[in-house]
Amino acid sequence: MCLGFLFQIMKKDDCFYLGKIVKKYSFKGELLAKLDTDEPDLYDNLDAIFIDLRGNLVPFFIEASQLHKSDLLRLKFEDVDTEADADALLKSDLYLPLELLPKLEGNKFYFHEIIGFTMKDENFGLVGKIVGVNDTTSQALFEVDRQGVEILVPMNDEFIVKIDRDNKTVIVNTPQGLIDLYLSQ
Repeated sequence: MCLGFLFQIMKKDDCFYLGKIVKKYSFKGELLAKLDTDEPDLYDNLDAIFIDLRGNLVPFFIEASQLHKSDLLRLKFEDVDTEADADALLKSDLYLPLELLPKLEGNKFYFHEIIGFTMKDENFGLVGKIVGVNDTTSQALFEVDRQGVEILVPMNDEFIVKIDRDNKTVIVNTPQGLIDLYLSQ
């Protein structure tokens, strides 16, 4: 991995959330991080990572790392050699630059990637502009703005027909009347 990104000031908007440091692993400063990914093995050979310390992304160089129990990553950072050093990093969020995200194809997408895309429904027509994703519910929702009206569309694989990256469009096929519910209020 190229370390050139470490010499830039990184903002959260330029990064993606990788996970959180959840507990100490040893008395030598090792930590365990819970990764927010379906493919944790993509991240077991990192050279460096950004840690959110009081709202600032601080680069940490990694001496050693290995997967531990499927979705945990065991990390040993340079200059984190004691239990006290490790304690200072507990519960911290981990970030990497967006350019390190693996490219997705077809109908798979990252939430940040589709912000600003236009949503079209095969039955309804033009729905509006995707302005956000609500992933705090049991099912993630597209947040779509239609001339000032918020429309929430479930991110259901059965509803998503196509992610058209070239035209920045998400084509869906929602149940009849779903979009009309928001417009008749």
